[in-house]
Amino acid sequence: MLDKLQAIHLRFIELEKQINDPDVMQDMKRYIKLNKDYKELLPIIEEYFRYSKMMSDIESAREVLATEKDEDFRAMAKEELATLQEAQIQLEDDIRLMLIPSDPQDSKNAILEIRAGTGGDEASIFAGDLYRLYSKYCEKKNWKTELVDMTEGTMGGFKEIILNVKGENVYGQLKYESGVHRVQRVPQTETQGRVHTSAASVVVLPEADEFEVELKTSDIRKDTYCSSGPGGQSVNTTYSAIRLTHIPTGIVVTCQDEKSQLKNYDQALNVLRARIFEREYQKYLDEISKKRKTMVSTGDRSAKIRTYNYAQGRVTDHRINFSLFNLSAIMDGEVQEFIDALQLAENAERLKEAVE
Repeated sequence: MLDKLQAIHLRFIELEKQINDPDVMQDMKRYIKLNKDYKELLPIIEEYFRYSKMMSDIESAREVLATEKDEDFRAMAKEELATLQEAQIQLEDDIRLMLIPSDPQDSKNAILEIRAGTGGDEASIFAGDLYRLYSKYCEKKNWKTELVDMTEGTMGGFKEIILNVKGENVYGQLKYESGVHRVQRVPQTETQGRVHTSAASVVVLPEADEFEVELKTSDIRKDTYCSSGPGGQSVNTTYSAIRLTHIPTGIVVTCQDEKSQLKNYDQALNVLRARIFEREYQKYLDEISKKRKTMVSTGDRSAKIRTYNYAQGRVTDHRINFSLFNLSAIMDGEVQEFIDALQLAENAERLKEAVE
């Protein structure tokens, strides 16, 4: 392990030199890539220094035991050695996990799409509940959300709502939410008091930057139309809403949240770039979803991942058979425990892959 860490340290030093090279700084695409690689290695380098010091301390304690005659000193050295060796095992496990290549998209911002599924008006209401859940969760994480587009349900909620989410490690956390979410409850639209099952789908895409997806203006058809939602006097009078069609792929994106046509265009372009990028990224997701049950929802977005049972106050994640009985808190954005459990399960599988 020490040899591997020393090799990474040499790579880290080389990256540091390249980042400070004036010629490299002229090439913005290369500079951004090197800077990203440098930041990703930084936590491993910090653990490398900790590990090097720990190994040095272990060697010193062993030397005391081998040469010291004083029994008190020997007892102290023996106790210290036992403590250090126990800490060494934990640190080595942590470093092994860090050395496994992570999803390169984890540090990115994300695009969050929520759509009503089966269940009619109740599905739209549930999609609205999920929107509130994720809005609260993003607020707790100090992430910024920007509305891209939405279509309201006839009885409340949303038939579809799309958000940009910006912050630290957004995709790395939200990616576990992709899939079909199912709700079991007495609908607000039901007068008989019978429990119905409805569903909404959640799709989380990593944001793609212009270096990853080069869009040609000639490949995009832009249409403008009047906004049809909240927005004051400009609604239905100003052609600020944007519809972009990517001709080679047929992908269509709309945005009507902003009053400014230019802002709506930028938002729509961001989503379009992410959806085009996703086509290539999906190949990677399909491959790892064959190995990791925690990623099945990302590899197959038609998979049922979670059930919200109101009668029992229970929420169950089917990928890891994990249930919590605090539904009201979860609907208020307390979903981190699920994400942490899914990450833990995925990390265990990644370690297993590395050993095999």
